[in-house]
Parts: sequence; C-alpha cells; structure tokens
Amino acid sequence: MSIRNSLRKNQIIYRIYLKYKFRKITKICNERKAMSKEEMEKIIEHDYYSRINESIDWEKPEKYTDKIQWRKLNFQDQRMTEYSDKILVREYVKNIIGEDYLIPILGEWDSFEKIDFDILPNSFVLKTNHGSGTNIIVKDKSDFEKKTAEILINGWLNTDFGYSHGLELHYSGINRKIFSEQYIETKDNDLEDYKFLCFDGKAYFCWVDVDRYGDHRRNVYDLNWNLQPWGQSKKNTNIDIPKPENFSLMITLAEKLAAGFSHVRVDLYNIDGRIYFGEMTFTNGSGYDLISPREFDYKLGDLWKNYRNS
Repeated sequence: MSIRNSLRKNQIIYRIYLKYKFRKITKICNERKAMSKEEMEKIIEHDYYSRINESIDWEKPEKYTDKIQWRKLNFQDQRMTEYSDKILVREYVKNIIGEDYLIPILGEWDSFEKIDFDILPNSFVLKTNHGSGTNIIVKDKSDFEKKTAEILINGWLNTDFGYSHGLELHYSGINRKIFSEQYIETKDNDLEDYKFLCFDGKAYFCWVDVDRYGDHRRNVYDLNWNLQPWGQSKKNTNIDIPKPENFSLMITLAEKLAAGFSHVRVDLYNIDGRIYFGEMTFTNGSGYDLISPREFDYKLGDLWKNYRNS
C-alpha cells in the first residue's frame, strides 16, 4: 500500500500532509519561474536521467522522449495551451467531431466555495481544467469527504502545472477553473481509457489503461488490435482486453482531432460502444515514462518527423 493510500485512512493526517505538500509545490513553482532556459534544461536533464538512465540529445534528438523534452522548452503553440485546457478544448471537439462525444458538464466554478453541492447528483466527478490527475471521483455523495476535497481543489488551483512537475510550460497559460462532469462507467464498473498516439494526423498505436485507481496496468495495440511488444511505464495486464466496439470510428475521431499537429495523444473513452472524448496531450508522460524495450523509444521518434513544428 502506498504512503498516500495509507494516509487517506486517517483524513485529518491526510489533510495535514496535503497542505504541506502544496506549500512545497508552490515554492518550487515560484523558484522555477525565475529560472533561465539553461537552468530549466539542467532540471529536465536531471529528472530525465533519474527515470530513463540516459542523457538527452538537445541538438539532434532521435528518441521520442528526447523530442518531448525539446518541445517542452523550445516550441510553444497557443493551441497547445488552449486544447490542454479541459474546458476550452470542448469547443474544439464540438466543432471537429460534434458535441455528442463530450461528457456532459454539471457545473463550472472559479472557486471551491462557489460549488453548490446540493444541485449535483449522487455520483459525479470534480476536476480542475489545467493539470493532470486533478480529479475527484464521487460515486456516493454521502461518503464524500468535502473538507479533504476542498484542500485538494484549492491546492490544485494554486499550482501552476507548467512549472510544478516536468516544466511543460504550455500548461502555465491556462485560466484555472473547477468543473464537474457526469460520472460515467461501463456495466462492469470500470472506465477503460483508450489513448491514441498520433503523428501528422495519423494514429499509429492505442494503449488501454485499466484499473487506473487500483492495480494500474496498460496494454499497447496497433490499429489492427495486435498486442505490441513494448510498453510505456506500466506493465501489461494479465487479461485479454477485447477490441472495443466501434474501434474504427474511434480511430477516425482521434485522427480528425489530431489533424494539424505533428504529434498529439488523443484520449477517448468507450462505454459499451458509446464513445466520449477524454483529453488531448502534447507532452505525453512529460517524456519521463520509460519506453521498454528501449529500441521502441527510437521507433516512436522516427514517426515524429516534424517535431520542430506544430
């Protein structure tokens, strides 16, 4: 059991831990905002080596993960900021593939104090629009730890995710908000997440995340649903994941959303055949996830020909 999960059993101690954690993150963000590009490169090089155990080639990157590091500090496209915003991207999705693929929003707020929980259903999801993993899933409102949620949400709102973790600077320009989405799950009480790796508007691979809040596993497939011999960060599942219904439609939707970008990861959900948009990610895993076997880091890098462009 992780330290965080152990702390959650005692909400009072967990809240103290969260307040300390967010104070530390805020200090780190403020320090990094004052740094030069060269100083940021040194931080990225250190963090990359500690995870990948290799150095970064900034001048002529060949590895996929190297190219992500180059993008983080050397290329900024306003669309990357806009489409990483989980609220603003909805307009793009609506215009490109239609609003039927959007998970319904139940509310949108500037601060936690403005949330009227009485109008929310028994099950819902609370999110912030500007970061990664800033989600609170509420399956039963009677078990909802509101005080803990308030500390989490306020901590996230005070965090500039452009500087807090991997120096993914395009997140810094997002106008931070809270929103609530309708809670969705499959009939098996799970929510499988399909992530399409797209290069120059074409999808090449799809990975499936299973049991994200438990024993998180991941399988990578090609577009013919053949299990691939490589993985990113997580181990393969021990179960055979069936090809989802409407998979060809999912590919079409992902490629429509990815059009005009040299590389983007498009995430979709498939709820018993009903497809929903998840998010768009321009710096997959912040480039810190180990791709194994290592040769596939280079093979993915080969697919990203125009990494110096959108």
